[in-house]
Amino acid sequence: MTTRHVDSDAAAPPAALDHRAVLGHLQAQFLATIPAVDPTTRVPWCGRWRVKDLVVHVAQIHHWAAAQASRRQETPLGGGPFVLTDLYAACAAELRDTLDELGPDAVSWTLLGDGPASFWHRRQTHETLVHLWDLRTAGGLELTVETAVWADSVDEVVTVMQPRQERMGRMEPLQAPVALHATDGDRAWLLGGGTEPAVRVHGTASELALLLWGRRTPDDPGLRVDGDRPALDDALGRSLTP
Repeated sequence: MTTRHVDSDAAAPPAALDHRAVLGHLQAQFLATIPAVDPTTRVPWCGRWRVKDLVVHVAQIHHWAAAQASRRQETPLGGGPFVLTDLYAACAAELRDTLDELGPDAVSWTLLGDGPASFWHRRQTHETLVHLWDLRTAGGLELTVETAVWADSVDEVVTVMQPRQERMGRMEPLQAPVALHATDGDRAWLLGGGTEPAVRVHGTASELALLLWGRRTPDDPGLRVDGDRPALDDALGRSLTP
């Protein structure tokens, strides 16, 4: 098994995953799930949000990302009220159409400065993935997504999101590195600088991704922790993601 550590300037995802295709598939699931869940249902992992707030948020993020990819200021969507399925369908289509028109190599505004539009293929894939999990789980519905997609979500946090948070001064460097081992694939990562981890976390790629995004805790039965538990708690208490 290979432990992967990438410095804060790295942002290239594994080439084998077609993020644009995955994004479209996840958006279709999200849209299909909206009418299946009561819009007033609480989303416990998102503060005081209800499902209606979650849907509007993801729609707005798609709309914003389309503008970023096109290097233009977004036009605000307004304050609603919205027909949730119509709003999400329109914003999801806007993002897909924008990315398809630009092509993956167009120069866009990204979270790391100017970069290829393909950055948004990946970023919006994982934005949609995590919130699709929120939506379906809040509604008591299961979510089945390929292991490779969840593993790439872990990779994005380790190689893009957490280093960016540190670089922007939103968090201090971790006290000690944290090793993450996916039990459903030959993948491992080292979160934080350094070489020797103080603690190792074992779980499926989905469990590891949900842990990094604050949807799981180290005490969940799908995870096993070996080593310095306080070092892990310290890392998870930081702002690893925006």
